[in-house]
Amino acid sequence: MKKLAIASPQAILLAIKQETARSDDARYSHRLHGLLLLASGESSQQVAELFGEDPRTVQRWVRRYEADGVDGLREGKHLGRPSALSERQWSKLGRELKHKPPAVGNKRPFAWNGKLLVAHLLKNYGVALGLRHCQRLVQQSWGSPQD
Repeated sequence: MKKLAIASPQAILLAIKQETARSDDARYSHRLHGLLLLASGESSQQVAELFGEDPRTVQRWVRRYEADGVDGLREGKHLGRPSALSERQWSKLGRELKHKPPAVGNKRPFAWNGKLLVAHLLKNYGVALGLRHCQRLVQQSWGSPQD
């Protein structure tokens, strides 16, 4: 049988990485497939290279599996800084971002951008987020980069 050739393997790798980062279920499946390859005889180094992961990450998957079975591969509670906004506030902000931003002085901006969001969060929520973080939030809500 002729070897299957993929026209743009880099594009496929990028698309799969993005999909994997999108949800907990996708990351869980990613880990399961990694362990399947390990169980089939691939080394952790080979799996790490195939999956675009650090070999230590693959080794952690194995330890988590050995400790807790397949449930150990599911997303756990992430430690770190708590969210600046409650879930309710995030929902409200998401709705706000779908509408035009409020007037600034005597001008009404056409669309949200990072600077407007920084000011809005500080004024209405008492939360100071960085400009880059706000730019990412606007980009996620609109699907295109904003200044």
